[in-house]
Amino acid sequence: MSARPVIYQVLPRLFGNRQAGANVPGGTLEENGCGKMWAFTPAVLKRLKNAGYNYIWYTGLLRHATQTPYPALGIPQDNPAVVKGRAGSPYAINDYYDIDPDLADDPARRHEEFDDLIRRTHRAGLKVVMDFVPNHVARQYRSVCAPPEVRDLGADDNLAQAFSPQNNFYYIPGQRLHTDNFAAGAYYKEDPARVTGNDCFHAFPSRNDWYETVKLNYGVDYASGHREHFNPVPSTWQKMTHILLHWAERGADAFRCDMAEMVPVAFWEYAIAAVKEQYPDTLFIAEVYDPSRYRDYLHRGGFDYLYDKVGLYDTLRGVVEGHRPAADITRCWQATDDIADRMLHFLENHDEQRIASDYFAGRADAGLPAFFTAALMNRAAVMVYAGEEVGETGMEAEGFSGQDGRTTIFDYWRVDKLNRLARGLTYLKKEERALYDRYAAITSLCTQHDTVREGGFYDLTYVNFDHPQTFDAARQYAFLRTAAGKGTLLCVANFDALPREAEVRIPAHAFDFACLEGGTREAKDLLTGKAQRVSLTPDGLTQVALPGYGGVVLEL
Repeated sequence: MSARPVIYQVLPRLFGNRQAGANVPGGTLEENGCGKMWAFTPAVLKRLKNAGYNYIWYTGLLRHATQTPYPALGIPQDNPAVVKGRAGSPYAINDYYDIDPDLADDPARRHEEFDDLIRRTHRAGLKVVMDFVPNHVARQYRSVCAPPEVRDLGADDNLAQAFSPQNNFYYIPGQRLHTDNFAAGAYYKEDPARVTGNDCFHAFPSRNDWYETVKLNYGVDYASGHREHFNPVPSTWQKMTHILLHWAERGADAFRCDMAEMVPVAFWEYAIAAVKEQYPDTLFIAEVYDPSRYRDYLHRGGFDYLYDKVGLYDTLRGVVEGHRPAADITRCWQATDDIADRMLHFLENHDEQRIASDYFAGRADAGLPAFFTAALMNRAAVMVYAGEEVGETGMEAEGFSGQDGRTTIFDYWRVDKLNRLARGLTYLKKEERALYDRYAAITSLCTQHDTVREGGFYDLTYVNFDHPQTFDAARQYAFLRTAAGKGTLLCVANFDALPREAEVRIPAHAFDFACLEGGTREAKDLLTGKAQRVSLTPDGLTQVALPGYGGVVLEL
């Protein structure tokens, strides 16, 4: 059986940026430097494979709006009024067919360097995830790398129509775009104004809007009650499907689809089917935040995995921060039990605050029981964000993003922990290496242990409320993983900083479910290799020694 997706998300712009000297807040490419695709050496990729990852999401590969010009390549500098930060947001795409020249050692050979990156990644046994940003593009989108037969987005639009099924953008006829609310005094001409990416249907977007982007038109007339015009197939559908096929042909194995729920399900049904007809093993991962729409995007739209943000992420964060009990995890998974194996679990990504930041847990190891639970509780996909496994804090004020507990996606910056991680494990500090090893022990189980990869899930917390002195359902969470003929694992997470001697009741039904036999035995903790002596009795209590901020996976 194929392994569960265990994804390593990384921004090449930040990873391996080795330029010397101090960072300059809001600094230029020359001042602060930029990571390159070559930083993903065979040794780096082999290390990721050995740590249990089987996919790597290279975030920000496509050329996007930036304040760094490349005139020799025919790439002008974008107007600073419509660029967030010096480097620009990777989600304000300027050319869907191009690679960001910042990431190339030789910008003129950026496509060859991309092809080399794909080959290196595949040789290491990893698959490639690329961004697909379908809802919006940079305000100054202009492709220089599209195939000759491809007409640019908006090239054939009727600018006098607010909406037309064959327009690629939405317009506000008779009004120019006003920049006063986000770039006072700047000169940027857009007349007529186009609708801003976050469904801002007026000409006065604010700094809190996605003002650097314009929304793509998939045939939905928002002004007439979201009326759909899908026949004939809208021009945008055809162009965006062509882009997906282009990168699938170039070697992308999966697409993480940004803000997928802002694009109609009917488009995904059309586009994903078209890609899978030619590349049937391609994975599609949707950033969707509305649980009421999950099943539509999976069953009709054709997605393989969905972000589990408003469910599991929010619950686990609340438990880590101490304002939700661990028992809430049970109620959380029950809401998506029928699609549990189609969710993507994570504790960090480029949008969320770092666990170790002052805005979240304030220390990296406090997130370990949450990651333990997210990774091991079922067969869902799992993701780690580069730096998470060494305790990156995101507490620098890099420039546009400011000090917000996130690692910037807008600025050129050198991240010390990422720099040392890119150079090799021997460059990590003692506490960083210890955290790294604990993460790797968990991620390795997800792809290398049959029971974790394939087994069923049985929640034990519901029968452990009656002995709070020895099992605190606010700070501990317990479950079984079992696979026929491959064994049963007792997994217990401890969200407390201090070690605990817990007692876990395993009901008689769980013994039947897992085909467990009673008795006393030595059970090895798969995370540490250490053994614990456990006594198993149907409906009885099994004593388990738990580390602080962590968990045990006991092979019964």
